[in-house]
Amino acid sequence: MSDNDNDSGVSGLGWFLAGLGVGALVGVLYAPKAGKETREDLVASALDAKDRAAVLAQQAQDRAADLTAQGKQQVNEYVDRGKEYYERGRTQWSQYVEKGKGLVQEQHDKVSAAIDAGKDAYASSTGESHT
Repeated sequence: MSDNDNDSGVSGLGWFLAGLGVGALVGVLYAPKAGKETREDLVASALDAKDRAAVLAQQAQDRAADLTAQGKQQVNEYVDRGKEYYERGRTQWSQYVEKGKGLVQEQHDKVSAAIDAGKDAYASSTGESHT
């Protein structure tokens, strides 16, 4: 949808009403009719303009409702996509945390084994027993 489509309903209605007013004024000034006939024609033109304006207003309202529905649908799609990305990131983060815990435990076990080996080596070199 282009910007011209969005603006044409509002500006088109304004131009229509302006043209209607200018046309009515010119018609009154140059009408070869009597005052009563001119007034009746003006009333008929005003009623016709009112009906046309109501139709244009309804079309604009329908268009706005359609655009609102489309906007809501897009927002819902973006929210759903955001939730998917959040869950995927959360799952990856949990996996990294668990992997990190495993690596820390593995390193802890290696350090403990090295300390125990060092104590055993010291005890065997000095002749002391290690508990």
